[in-house]
Amino acid sequence: MQIESIPSWQLPAGVSPGTWDYAARPAIATEYDQYFVDHPLFALDQQLVLRHLPPADSQGAATVADLGCGTGRALVALAASGYRGLAIDLSQHMLDVVQQKTQTQNLPIVSVRANLVDLNGIADQCVDHAVSLFSTLGMIRGRQHRIAALAHTRRILKPGGRFVLHVHNIWSSLYDPSGPAWLFRSWWSSRKQTDQEFGDRVYQYRGLPNMFLHNFGLNELKADLRQAGFQVDQIFPLNQTASGVLPLRHLLPRVRAGGFVAVCHRD
Repeated sequence: MQIESIPSWQLPAGVSPGTWDYAARPAIATEYDQYFVDHPLFALDQQLVLRHLPPADSQGAATVADLGCGTGRALVALAASGYRGLAIDLSQHMLDVVQQKTQTQNLPIVSVRANLVDLNGIADQCVDHAVSLFSTLGMIRGRQHRIAALAHTRRILKPGGRFVLHVHNIWSSLYDPSGPAWLFRSWWSSRKQTDQEFGDRVYQYRGLPNMFLHNFGLNELKADLRQAGFQVDQIFPLNQTASGVLPLRHLLPRVRAGGFVAVCHRD
């Protein structure tokens, strides 16, 4: 299928050409659940979300926003535990799948198409908690745009609201045969090109030649969350297969972890 790309100057803030094409391709959404059906992170991050968000109240009034919700897998589990959901994604195709689930399963989920860097259409302090999983934050290009997305997340949270976030660890590339060479190229590009950051990766993904993902260092993740105004409660380093929390997780997590799940809150 031909993807309708747009000139780079027309791209929304923080959206790379690959991310725009990803959002514009229907098959990415319709085949998403089957493509990732056995991915271990999908079970693990749901466990961590349900463990670290407080139980939903008996009236079903508490709302969780899923920022970059994809096909709504986290919100379906949260709705089953008593929450209302706010599904936010750049891809209308992803939101169409969420709406199908909402209708067939009678779920209390509302969908909004939006760029996470520009959530001005979402009211201040309108949700109780928020999640952003499967390295959605890493799909935003440019550190200033990622911090803007985090600041919007904090803004729409009620005081005391919790935020659970997943990112990939840049140093996990050390365990790939070509990883050290990529790390050097990424570092060199970040020194020579103003539009490149250490940790930016462009790669082939499901028929897309230019998928973008930023990989984080642990200190970078903490700094970005704090700059956006979050209080960081815990950060869980994940093992290389994303099937569980890293054994001996306090031992060199910066280089041993495959990724991180951060649990934060807004004062």
